[in-house]
Amino acid sequence: MGVSLRAYAKHRGVSDTAVRKAVKAGRISLEPDGSVDIAKADRQWTLNTDQSQQRKPAAATKAVPKAALDAVDETLKESRGPASGTTYMQARTANEVLKAQTNRVKLQQLKQELVDRSKAIAHVFKLARSERDAWLNWPSRVSAQMAARLEVDPHTMHVVLEASVREHLQELGEIQSRVD
Repeated sequence: MGVSLRAYAKHRGVSDTAVRKAVKAGRISLEPDGSVDIAKADRQWTLNTDQSQQRKPAAATKAVPKAALDAVDETLKESRGPASGTTYMQARTANEVLKAQTNRVKLQQLKQELVDRSKAIAHVFKLARSERDAWLNWPSRVSAQMAARLEVDPHTMHVVLEASVREHLQELGEIQSRVD
């Protein structure tokens, strides 16, 4: 006594329809009780099957680049937490989250709610330069008045104020600004 057609199909790694077609075409024979003798059917299958008509075995799956997995992990962390062993569903979710974020940014650009980074940096630079220039010109404007009030030499007052302002601007220039 053998096994059922479905059990034999599972053993071969094919569908039960493929086994039924093989029986109908005479490539394998059934036992008198309608079951399949596995050893006998395997020999018949090998001998009677045209290999050129067979599908090629599935190629090994391609390795996913680490950069792609890192991008998916980063997107998933932003949306709901770290992804360990990223599944197809998690990758699709990450893709949808990324699309939504991209669309949100595009909409903000259309509404002119976003600032161009290079323009903002140029504007801040221009403001800082005008502030610096104003401070460098300040001692020239006020030193004579301050010297008169304090009854000191105007030139000495100008030199002291200018040196102090330059020193202070130098200290401010050494501060490293961060753009977060």
